[in-house]
Parts: sequence; structure tokens; C-alpha cells
Amino acid sequence: MSGTLNKVMLIGHLGDEVKMHYFEGGGCIGRFPLATNETYTNKQTNERVTNTEWHNIVVRNKGAEICEKYLSKGDKVYIEGRLKTRKWQDDNGNERYSTEIQCNDFTFLSTRKESENNAASSKPAPAQNPVANNQQPAASEPVQDDDLPF
Repeated sequence: MSGTLNKVMLIGHLGDEVKMHYFEGGGCIGRFPLATNETYTNKQTNERVTNTEWHNIVVRNKGAEICEKYLSKGDKVYIEGRLKTRKWQDDNGNERYSTEIQCNDFTFLSTRKESENNAASSKPAPAQNPVANNQQPAASEPVQDDDLPF
């Protein structure tokens, strides 16, 4: 095979809010850290060990605006993209390198609020009082949110 492949797929939690940078031509980029965890049991000590790896995610233009609007710290997201290493000079003139994930596709998996609600709903609910009158509750109309990007 003579071709090459630069593809990254990650599922993790946002470590911070999406930081936006806008340019004069109307374009923008969003940056945020993503944490992925690896958990295993140490066979010698029988202790559970968790290693966290941090990834720098970069999203461009419309995707960045969607991420800024809907994602917040702690949310779980699937990221697909490619690795890109940038070279730059620090204040002392030393060459520095930074490896980022240039995101070209993403899927929101869960929000921190959803995770908290799921944990709360797993607790037993208190007993409810029966309705005093014999009226049946009106069926509610489904909420439609045309604001979602998917």
C-alpha cells in the first residue's frame, strides 16, 4: 500500500469550555482540551489505576460555533480528525512543538447535565399523591427544537 493515513478517533470529556478565536475574514476556530481515560487493575497490588491523557482539539468555522453553543466542561463527545503538529517560538526564542487534533467531525454523546439527571433518576422517586379529581391530564405536545444542528 503506497498511501498514508492520518486519522484520529476519540471519545472523551471536555476539560474546559470551548475558547473561540475570530479572524478578520469572518472565519473562526474553537479550541478545547479533551480527556480520555484508561483504567486497569495493577496485578501486583490489585489496585485500580486510571491514566488520563489530554488532547488539544481544534474545530473550525461553523463546527466551532456549534461546539461553543452546545458543549461545556464535562460533556462527553466523539471527535474525529487528524493529527497536526505546530512549531513555534516561545518568549525566550526556544523552538516549541504542539500536537493538536484538527477536528473534521464530532458527535455530542452526553452533557454533564444529562449525566447528573441520569444519576438522580436512578434513585427511587418519592411516592406521589393520587389526583383528587377524576380528570385525566391533557396530553402535552412534543417539544420541537429547530435550533439543533443535527
